[in-house]
Amino acid sequence: MATVPPEPDAALIVVDVQNDFCPGGALAVDDGDAVVPVLNEWIQRFVAARRPVAYTQDWHPADHCSFKERGGIWPVHCVQGTSGADFHPDLRVEGAVFRKAYKSDAEGYSGFDGRLAKDGQVDPEIDLARWLKDQGVRKVYVGGLATDYCVRATVLDALRHGFAAAVIKGGSRAVNVEPGDGDKALAEMRAAGADVVD
Repeated sequence: MATVPPEPDAALIVVDVQNDFCPGGALAVDDGDAVVPVLNEWIQRFVAARRPVAYTQDWHPADHCSFKERGGIWPVHCVQGTSGADFHPDLRVEGAVFRKAYKSDAEGYSGFDGRLAKDGQVDPEIDLARWLKDQGVRKVYVGGLATDYCVRATVLDALRHGFAAAVIKGGSRAVNVEPGDGDKALAEMRAAGADVVD
């Protein structure tokens, strides 16, 4: 990782580093907790440079449409108020939290589908794109879980919203439902115009 401070118009987005996506969780990503020390270094750099850090958090109701019991493809995970939905205990959390997929009938892979969490509630008026633009952000660095789902969706949406985007390869891990999904996602993000940094 480069030791230079982040650009003056950059922000860091940490995607879904939650207990249910880490080893032992309900939807564990292989080696998912390995992203924590890498992302903590990035967080430290951004905080020291007084640049924005945003965290996304899957925040499902118990009857969410993505769950197998409701016809979705995933086991029950990241249910609101459970320990599985909490951030990994070793993750440094110093920034704004955006909760996504918090309604039963709405998917939410991208962090840009999230809304700002304030005082334990979700503020439906403040989404990630607005929050970033209000702070003069023009470039985002994105890492977390998982490369082939929520990281991918967040990076692609960042580009659609007009931000330059870079995915932190060493700070992300893939679900790999099909072998190679993570590599395909990285190639797709690159083809869309994102940088891949390590």
